[in-house]
Amino acid sequence: IIINIPLFCSSFDIDAPQWDQSTFMGRLKHFFNITDWRTAALPDSRLDEAKVLVEHCRSGFVPPGTTEEQLHYAKKLYDSAFHPDTGDRMNLIGRMSFQVPGGMAITGFMLQFYRTVPAVVFWQWVNQSFNALVNYTNRNAASPITPKQIGVAYFTATSTALATAVGLNLYTKKAPPLVARWVPFVAVASANCVNIPMMRQQEILNGISVTDENGNNLGHSTRAAVKGITQVVVSRITMAAPGMIILPIIMQRMEKYKFMQVRPSFLVFMVPAACSLFPQRCSMAVSKLEPELRASIVSQYGDAVQRVYFNKGL
Repeated sequence: IIINIPLFCSSFDIDAPQWDQSTFMGRLKHFFNITDWRTAALPDSRLDEAKVLVEHCRSGFVPPGTTEEQLHYAKKLYDSAFHPDTGDRMNLIGRMSFQVPGGMAITGFMLQFYRTVPAVVFWQWVNQSFNALVNYTNRNAASPITPKQIGVAYFTATSTALATAVGLNLYTKKAPPLVARWVPFVAVASANCVNIPMMRQQEILNGISVTDENGNNLGHSTRAAVKGITQVVVSRITMAAPGMIILPIIMQRMEKYKFMQVRPSFLVFMVPAACSLFPQRCSMAVSKLEPELRASIVSQYGDAVQRVYFNKGL
């Protein structure tokens, strides 16, 4: 079968983001595109078709009549559903495109059912189970994690969230209602500080792969892993903050309305905004790497390599 190659394909880089990833606005447009919640509703067959088209374009062969717009849409679906390290289709619940409907529902229930300990325990458990799956799905997949480590990470993060939520819930029994409504956010923020590093502990213990700007592997760095994971923790807390800090104030004044009605706009904007705080392709100066790795890079490349690059995850 002979496949015609559109004229633009020879110069079209399917892996190059449509927007400048060195700027916040460029990253915001990029993540608005790939976290579009509507892509989560597409069947796997449609996602697989997009992957095939992306792979064909990478090799220089696309079906005749394919437009650049169609290629951009295929890349949008590919980025929303397939892991950047492995190319494997990610589970639906763990995708960032599912953060809006999934996170929206869980956040609403946590903010609504905060008055009793059983309700707090149940919804914090649901939320941390959801977060654990998201963290595992969006890790740097070049660093494998064992089922035992996943179990320990899940148990530790869930215990942290439950202890924080229940403790604060009991402590704020006599506090104003608004203060009690902020308990879920404190619990979520605390758990994120535990859940993400624990779920990605292999990266911290063994380091993650770092490359030069052309993608050539230079070695593994634990300092790069710490930087990437720290940025992800900040992004996740930022993602939750507006909905769980500002929304309780709105809910306090709008108790007569259904709690779901005032919530969607927060996560629709905050998921891409929080993901955009830092570039996904993170970089680090060679001078800040571990002495052994730094020495190896300098001995091999001299001053030609000044920065290393790595996938920080989401």
